[in-house]
Amino acid sequence: MFEYQFIRIDFKRLSGNPKEDYRDVITQQAEDGWRFIQLVAPDFVTSGVGVGSYYELIFERPRS
Repeated sequence: MFEYQFIRIDFKRLSGNPKEDYRDVITQQAEDGWRFIQLVAPDFVTSGVGVGSYYELIFERPRS
């Protein structure tokens, strides 16, 4: 059995750049025992303009 964690990274409004570097988040979570599974950007599809406001990183680890 696994447990999952979802970390949302928002984009800055003016620049459109992520507020956090996804590589740093993945590295930190790996140090805590989480395995990176996928990056999802649901807002890119629903916004209709090809520009999103956030993405989510999905992690898993065995449940203890």
